[in-house]
Amino acid sequence: MERKLVLATRNADKVRELRQILDGAGLGVELVGADAYPEVPDVRESGVTFAANALLKAHALARATGLPAVADDSGLCVDVLGGAPGIFSARWSGRHGDDAANLALLLAQLGDVEAPEHRGAHFACAAALALPDGGERVVEGRLDGVLRFAPEGANGFGYDPILQVERLDAFGAGRTSAELSPEEKNAISHRGKAFRALVPVLRELLGELPG
Repeated sequence: MERKLVLATRNADKVRELRQILDGAGLGVELVGADAYPEVPDVRESGVTFAANALLKAHALARATGLPAVADDSGLCVDVLGGAPGIFSARWSGRHGDDAANLALLLAQLGDVEAPEHRGAHFACAAALALPDGGERVVEGRLDGVLRFAPEGANGFGYDPILQVERLDAFGAGRTSAELSPEEKNAISHRGKAFRALVPVLRELLGELPG
């Protein structure tokens, strides 16, 4: 019988991304999103790290559904801001999810920082697996880059248009995350790396997952 795993998101793209990774690994796990359990409320992200927030969401969903659950939390960490906006990335301007306002505020704060070597930043992601019995594991991924002075690119969301990716290997150089195709971005993204790092964890714990 195929085992079931629930991802703590109602974002169909995230579910599709992790499902492709799990299918490619041949783990025999059926992945469903949180929208399959509409009675389960969203969790307040009160942690002070990406890992803490991911664990909060994963444990809440595992308790509510009785199934192993995966959750992730991610954001942009800017070197000269000491890692900010970090866990506050989605609400940096004070309004949650206002990408344009968040971008504008961050670029204004860095307006006097002109040298590229001082505009380093990275996207960080923590992905957590929580089991119904309370067991947990966390893995992480990151994508390094340099912040542009103005947004470029129509793909992606959030801070994608201002993070110029430094190491693209076969994909070339000099583009922002928002200038990559979805396939290129998934191959190197912080979330893609974190999700792929879950594969050996799931393989290790597969015998503990309910059928």
